[in-house]
Amino acid sequence: MDLLFIISTPEAEKVLLPMIAVLLPMIAACRRKGVIWGIFFTNDGVRLLENLNVIDALRCAKRAIVCEHSWSRFMPDTSCPADLGSQTQNSMMVGEVNHIISL
Repeated sequence: MDLLFIISTPEAEKVLLPMIAVLLPMIAACRRKGVIWGIFFTNDGVRLLENLNVIDALRCAKRAIVCEHSWSRFMPDTSCPADLGSQTQNSMMVGEVNHIISL
């Protein structure tokens, strides 16, 4: 993979809209340039997955993993739109990628 986005922000409520305003254009740029990318959501960053535009953007990701523990903590009783995983998958993706952007 060329690029991994790690979405792991505390207090996501304060930065959700600004983060989406940054993340979605970067994903669009990856798509235009043919960059192979993945994404890992953890902590309350999983709340970005309440946004339908973010969910739609995941379709062009090589891998989209959500920390299962964070999902059950912040989004209980909600169906997850990506693969549930753990910090182990995050570590594996970090080991496979050329560049990381952490938001």
